[in-house]
Amino acid sequence: MPTLKDGWWYATRTEEGLQYPIHCRGASRETATATTILDENALADGHEYFSLGSFDISPDTHLLIWSSDTDGSEHFTMRIRDLRTGTDLADEIEDTSWAGTAWSADSQFIFYVTYDEQERPSTVWRHQIGTAQKQDVKVFEETDERFYVGIDLTRSGEWIVIDADSKTSSETRLISAHSPLDQPVVVRERRDDVEYHIDHWGDRFIVLTNEDAIDFRIMQAPESQPSDWAELVAHVEGNRIMRADCFATHLVIHEWVNAQPRLRIMLRDGSMQPIDLGSAPHDVEPDSNPEWNTEWLRFVTESMVTPSTVWEQNIATGERNMLKRSPTPNVDLAAYETVRAWATSIDGTKVPYDIVRLKTAQATATAPCMVYAYGSYEASMPPWFSVARLSLVDRGWTWVLAHPRGGGEMGRRWYIDGRLEKKRNTFDDVNAVADDVIASGWAAPQRIAVRGGSAGGLMVGACINLRPELWSAAVAEVPFVDVVTTMSDPSLPLTVTEWEEWGDPRIEPYATCMLQYSPYDNVNARAYPAIFASGGLNDPRVAYHEPAKWVAKIRELRTNDAPLLLRTEMGAGHGGPSGRYERWREEARVSAFLLATLG
Repeated sequence: MPTLKDGWWYATRTEEGLQYPIHCRGASRETATATTILDENALADGHEYFSLGSFDISPDTHLLIWSSDTDGSEHFTMRIRDLRTGTDLADEIEDTSWAGTAWSADSQFIFYVTYDEQERPSTVWRHQIGTAQKQDVKVFEETDERFYVGIDLTRSGEWIVIDADSKTSSETRLISAHSPLDQPVVVRERRDDVEYHIDHWGDRFIVLTNEDAIDFRIMQAPESQPSDWAELVAHVEGNRIMRADCFATHLVIHEWVNAQPRLRIMLRDGSMQPIDLGSAPHDVEPDSNPEWNTEWLRFVTESMVTPSTVWEQNIATGERNMLKRSPTPNVDLAAYETVRAWATSIDGTKVPYDIVRLKTAQATATAPCMVYAYGSYEASMPPWFSVARLSLVDRGWTWVLAHPRGGGEMGRRWYIDGRLEKKRNTFDDVNAVADDVIASGWAAPQRIAVRGGSAGGLMVGACINLRPELWSAAVAEVPFVDVVTTMSDPSLPLTVTEWEEWGDPRIEPYATCMLQYSPYDNVNARAYPAIFASGGLNDPRVAYHEPAKWVAKIRELRTNDAPLLLRTEMGAGHGGPSGRYERWREEARVSAFLLATLG
């Protein structure tokens, strides 16, 4: 959908047979796709892998920051394109990170972030257009290895925001976009277990913080005194505020309540306008909405039975229009239903999960079933739409999205109860969901599979170790399975930053706790379900040898001969293949494995 920003309409399009998007702009909504400004297909030519990082238009609309990663390592080369001529300037900045960019108000300087030796985004640099990278100025360096650094420009265009975030605390620095040579100013010094994030709302700053508010509250501060906070939106435990986006006339609050995402609009007078989307399991996210002074909010909804749909709502009148729904040819969406259910975990905790199935399905305890989960980093997993998933459902499968502790769907306490020494709760919750689906008749015993990626792959490995008889198949994508070894070596990429999530196994109680669930360390002589594991040779987050050694140990010790497959992407990283057709092929491989093993 075309998006307005500073007088230009921007859009992307895809063409049949091409792997990547084409970025365009025009002077009107109708001409938004008329002029190509960046063709990812041309940039990807000759590369097995291609990922676009930064895509950031200058305030004067003449220049574009774009960066690319061509091997999956997440190391990006940054370039500056003159949109008036369509050519790149001589500026070339190597080894930049994914952690953001920001323009100065005069479009003469850009700010970007680089990594340290442990692949941690750690250092902010200032680059003057038309100069060499060796002349760039270091603006800020974070030396505490627990903290990541990120940078952004407020939607108002007035302030450059530098965030330093650990898993449990944060610290923000500000630079006026009109004075890019100034030193960054700290808003408030970091404190243990206190997080805050800053946005700009005209004459004031908006602060989202968990100070004295476990599920966060919204504060405001004068522009002249950003550390002087006063409450604007009170804390309500269980209403986990995730974001507060500032526009000229309103705020958009994105939160999770009772394992359901929702949006609210807050006007300057303090009044609230909830966006009502019903009670069925769904996802809702603000769209990019780059324009500061607008009376329209664009947001995106989807569910497991409704494809991605773009809406636009008028802030003043409440008028809502559907702008676009992703097409689903040859799919009868009316044939499916999605419902919310609750399982009881081993300690009595009620665990939510979402089901998608055919409306004609019966609870006869004969259907194969997939249980998907993540359950780490306070990441909330909304019920997203997938045609590939419906292909399994058409074949009689039940598909389940579990929301175990360790995720953020039920608030910050839900996350706390699934991390560090309480990590076992995540795996017990997922196993409880599988038990509940079987008990309710929506899945057949011996025909149930579990799937997850990265930290979700850890969940897969732990679940099949704890309850190998429960699961008949497992899909573990770039799985973090050698937890103790990785977390014991602070020289490895990202280890120190992860200690606040998993613990430091060099000390108690974390050593004992990790050894009880680490998938690699708990492989034993027993029957294992059919397993399809994958890794990426250039993965900077989960090294390719983790799934490889895990699969090798299972192959050596297991007492049965169920399928045991390992696929390593030799030209990709943590996200797997980059092109859309390659991603579809990867999903087809997973579906073929599931159908071959469970029918």
